[in-house]
Amino acid sequence: MLDTRTLLIIDDCAADRKIYRRYLLKDPHQSYQIFEADCAEEGLALCKKIRCDAILLDFCLPDMSGLELFDRMQQEIFKTSVPVIMLTGRGDEEIAVQVMKRGALDYLVKHNVTQDVLQLAVRNAIKQSCLQAQLHKTQERQRLIATTALRIRQSLNLEQILNTAVAEVQQLLKCDRVMVYQFAPDSDGKIVASSVESFPTVALCDRIAAGEEAGEQGAGSRGKIPLLCPIPPAHLHNFQSPVPYIYELGLCNCVSLKEQFNTKVNLVVPINLSNNGNPTPKLWGLLIAHHNSGERLWQTDDAEMLNEVSVQLAIAIQQAELLAQTQAALTKEKQLNAFKSQIIATVSHEYRTPLTSILAAASTLGKHSQQLDESKQQRFLGIIEQKARYMSKLVDNMLLVNQFELEKPKFKPILLDLLQFFADLIEQERETTGDRHELIFNITGHIQGFWGDRGLLQQIFINLMSNAIKYSPDGGTVEFHLIGKESQVIFYIKDRGIGIPMVDQENLFQSFSRGSNVDTIPGTGLGLAIAKGCVELHGGDITLSSEVGQGTKVTVSLPKEFPMSQLSPSST
Repeated sequence: MLDTRTLLIIDDCAADRKIYRRYLLKDPHQSYQIFEADCAEEGLALCKKIRCDAILLDFCLPDMSGLELFDRMQQEIFKTSVPVIMLTGRGDEEIAVQVMKRGALDYLVKHNVTQDVLQLAVRNAIKQSCLQAQLHKTQERQRLIATTALRIRQSLNLEQILNTAVAEVQQLLKCDRVMVYQFAPDSDGKIVASSVESFPTVALCDRIAAGEEAGEQGAGSRGKIPLLCPIPPAHLHNFQSPVPYIYELGLCNCVSLKEQFNTKVNLVVPINLSNNGNPTPKLWGLLIAHHNSGERLWQTDDAEMLNEVSVQLAIAIQQAELLAQTQAALTKEKQLNAFKSQIIATVSHEYRTPLTSILAAASTLGKHSQQLDESKQQRFLGIIEQKARYMSKLVDNMLLVNQFELEKPKFKPILLDLLQFFADLIEQERETTGDRHELIFNITGHIQGFWGDRGLLQQIFINLMSNAIKYSPDGGTVEFHLIGKESQVIFYIKDRGIGIPMVDQENLFQSFSRGSNVDTIPGTGLGLAIAKGCVELHGGDITLSSEVGQGTKVTVSLPKEFPMSQLSPSST
């Protein structure tokens, strides 16, 4: 079936108009709808009412010349060029030159016009005009895309890039709204940028089953929204050509976007990132153009334009992500360097006092052992042992904190008898604590069936208990309460020591943080940080409450059974 073109004949000679109509209606290659006018004003009025694909214009008209009418058409009506073929009864080359200079596509002498000549001239004029319009459109599209790409890539901030992209694309496509939807690796994706904020900013809800074929779930599925996509959804990762394709995004457990956005039709292209040399790109997200006001039939050019922008957007996203990763790595490196410097400073400071005590005790024993009775010798040996243990614990703490900073220690849960486990630890503490502190051990509830890492659990207990004893310099009771519940175990250590000022409590679980009232009590500020890291590896929580002069209570809650699915391969 032939396309029908609209043709306007402006000629004051009715006989000539009849001949041209007869010739054109016999064209086997083209179908025409023909309008006629016998004067310039009538022709001008028709041009304003109908969209012409070509115009046959007589040079001599009763009310003005063909050149004058042509000029008025260009000024008043045609924003884009309409092919005009000038007709005259004289073979005047000067007139032909003037006509062609003004923009007419062809010039015919009336007495030379035959059926074949006229048909070919009109077909060629329309074809040439279409090619020129397409070239102009392509050039304008490339200019707009280049401008859009430049504006998108002027920033390396991802949020700014996305906001710029949706604003520019909305102007580019002259649509009502543009969105960027980002897929999440382990959870549902979400809308990360929108050109119109008055719309409700909601996620595309639970999931987009991008590979789902149209109609699989049925037209009545709740949370479905029809999208006009330039690609089959099963090949979102491999955009080849803008083939119009209507399909449904599978949205579960949510109110449909059609209700949320009053969306009638959407154009969607994927945002693909290069995948470390892998020939299959990584599907990062979707670039979505919405048009809500009135009917709109998306064209192939629209899809191609949106796809070209998505390519530029993908490059900008990749550059922004690379910069963010580099900055994060530099920040992490700075933190590690600062941490290492803090370790060196702490070790240097904390080693000096016990080393001095050890050297003094060893020197006294070496020089005066013959003059010292057995009790004094034992006292000096006890100082050496105590300080050596302190230094050994300091080294262990440093190594463990370093592990937490660089990579988490391996978590190896086993079934533990908590009663026996904590009873042994309490007994060890009683042997080394002395008579000034009384350790109280209370148990309530059902504590069987607990799975935990023995070494990490011991670190939690030792650090919390040593803090409770150390920061109770005047002695007193230190309570350890173990409470068993159905799915978790809770224990807390409570002392009646110096307490912690409220302003210091917020940062106490960070490495090297100590209360401002510790005075000369030795310590590194690592105990609570280590305890917190070990608790988190168990999937538990740790909290602290304290009042200056009244003491401190640290509470730990641990699940009895740690989900095996959360264990890393190296931990199992």
